[in-house]
Amino acid sequence: MQEWYHYPLLIVVGFAVGFINTVAGGGSLLSLPVLIFLGLPPSVANGTNRVAIIIQTAIATAGFKSKGVSTAPFNIYLGISALLGAIIGAQIAVDIKGETFNRILAIIMIIVVLIILFKPKIKLMELQERLTGKYLWIGVIAFFFFGIYGGFINAGLGFIIILFLHYVHHMTLVRANATKVAVVFIYTLSALAIFIWNDKVIWKVGLIMAIGNATGGWLASRVSVDKGDGFIKTFLVIMVAAMSIKLWFF
Repeated sequence: MQEWYHYPLLIVVGFAVGFINTVAGGGSLLSLPVLIFLGLPPSVANGTNRVAIIIQTAIATAGFKSKGVSTAPFNIYLGISALLGAIIGAQIAVDIKGETFNRILAIIMIIVVLIILFKPKIKLMELQERLTGKYLWIGVIAFFFFGIYGGFINAGLGFIIILFLHYVHHMTLVRANATKVAVVFIYTLSALAIFIWNDKVIWKVGLIMAIGNATGGWLASRVSVDKGDGFIKTFLVIMVAAMSIKLWFF
C-alpha cells in the first residue's frame, strides 16, 4: 500500500463492491482479493474490509428507507440473531492461518461462481410475505448461522440471503435487498468489533475504500434494481474464477 495509485484504485473497487453488494451480493469476492494482492495479510484484509462494508450498508439502508422500502422490525430480529453468530465467525477468522484462509476463500469463490451461473431466476412480482409466526423463527435460526459465516468471511453471503428471503419469506427482490443490507449492517458491528479488538484493521485503507463503497451502495439503493445486468455478472464470474485459481496455487 505504498504506491499513490493504490488509493484511487481502492475507491474505484469500493464503488463496484458497494453497487454489487447492494444490488445482489458477492462484492467482497472482489475487495478481499484486491486487499490481499495489495499486500495486506488475509486476516487484516478481512477486518479492514468490514470498515467499508459497515459504512456501505448504513448508507444503502438509508437510501432504501428514503425510497420507502423498509422491513423493520423483521430485519432487526434477523440482524440481532446474525450479530450473535457473527461474533463466533469473526473470532474464527482472526485465529485462522493466512494460507488456510486463502484456500477457504478460493473454494468459496468457486462455489459462488456456480451459484451466480446456475441459481434459479427470481421473478419480480408481488408476493404475500411471510414474516411472522413460524417463518419468523425459521428466519431467526437461519440467520444465526448466516451470521457465523458472515462474521468469518462474508463473501458471497448476499446471494444466499436473497434466495432465502425470496423462497422462505416470499419477499420481492427490492425488499429482500433492503432487508439484506440492514441485516449485514447489524451483524458487521460485532464482527468489526472483534477484528478491532485483535488489531486486524487498517483504518486508513478501510475508510478510503468506504468512500467508494458508500457511493456505490447509495446509487444502487436509489435506482431500479435489475438483476439481469449481464456485464457485471460476466465480469464478476471471470474475476472470481481467476482470483480463486491464483489464491489456491500461489
